[in-house]
Amino acid sequence: MNVLIVSTSDIHGGAAIAAFRLMRALQTVGTSVKMIVREKQSDDKDIIQIGSNLKNKWNFYWERGIIFLKNRLSKENLFDVSIANTGNSITKLREFQEADVIHLHWINQGMLAVDEIKDILKSGKKVIWTMHDMWAFTGICHHARQCHSYQSTCGNCPYLRTNTKKDLSNRIFEEKMSAYSNGKISFVACSDWLKSLALKSPLTKNHLVKSIPNPIDTKVYSDTDKTEIRRKLHLPIDKKIVLFAAVKASDKRKGVDFLLSTAKQLSDYKNQLLFLIVGNEGDQIAQQIDISTFCTGFVNPTQMQDLYNAADLFLTPSLQENLPNTIMEAMSCGTPCVGFNIGGIPEMIDHKINGYVAEYMDANDLTRGILWSLFESDAEMLSKNAREKVLLEYEQEKIAKRYLKLYEQ
Repeated sequence: MNVLIVSTSDIHGGAAIAAFRLMRALQTVGTSVKMIVREKQSDDKDIIQIGSNLKNKWNFYWERGIIFLKNRLSKENLFDVSIANTGNSITKLREFQEADVIHLHWINQGMLAVDEIKDILKSGKKVIWTMHDMWAFTGICHHARQCHSYQSTCGNCPYLRTNTKKDLSNRIFEEKMSAYSNGKISFVACSDWLKSLALKSPLTKNHLVKSIPNPIDTKVYSDTDKTEIRRKLHLPIDKKIVLFAAVKASDKRKGVDFLLSTAKQLSDYKNQLLFLIVGNEGDQIAQQIDISTFCTGFVNPTQMQDLYNAADLFLTPSLQENLPNTIMEAMSCGTPCVGFNIGGIPEMIDHKINGYVAEYMDANDLTRGILWSLFESDAEMLSKNAREKVLLEYEQEKIAKRYLKLYEQ
């Protein structure tokens, strides 16, 4: 069986990393897999970049430009929505012709247009679409927040300033409805939470909707001696280390405001704690925390294992999540996690078994979760349970076999 994975990028961003890991997982069980991307950052021979740099940039800026114009020249929410009005053509590629299964992942920002999805379906090939956010079954948004318009037909989009029923979101919703009618799609949500939302949209009607989590290589992300790792990284042995990581650490969607609020509440424990902050602009956060901090700057996900193992706890106060790779990676290294009750997080963190699930946007409960995990719980048992959860539910060969079963249906 030949599988072609389609993704905007190979290793840039959580969705891309998940797609890359699935390619590797499928290869471990003997499946022939290639991946086509708009933005190639690895040197992997099985990944093919399509479109010239100039064309890909044009597609990207053309889409953003249309959104900017349709939103009354406002940059607000410019990257919270996508319209897929332009992109690359893949149906004539040799890799497409030879594939038995076309497996779409995150294909926005100039990778594929809605019209190209229509052509893919018209080809008659099996089409799987792993959804890393809500875009596949909404008009234009990646996260609908409190809006439920996608459950009927989009319009009056809260991300736009037009305030009309027949706005840009409605037009793209109708274009998707028309495109999806040209064949069958097996939609795969990475979490049960996302699956439950997808089933409410007319765009998934008459299509299959399943839930399969992302895979992880548990041999790469494994638990090692904490003291040894800390000495290697020049981190203190005698403090409890709380790890916070994001590509852009100051991103409000990643919950930086709640991180700061929680840090203030932990001031009485400042002699016992150290915040390990990973990501761009981490220094801006450290300056606002009255607790010892160590900032690494951006760290490639392939080099995060030591940092997870150095930490006593991984903190993820993110406000929008599906099935975070970071939680899976931390747990695979035996590091308990604390996060909000949002998206797929409560499916990963079993409350007071392998971590702590705090009430959504409740900084007080987030603080309680940190204190409970670090000073009240059985730390050894939490760590053991975290690792076992990943081995049981997210181990790459198990996930690959679930996808193979879906491919063969």
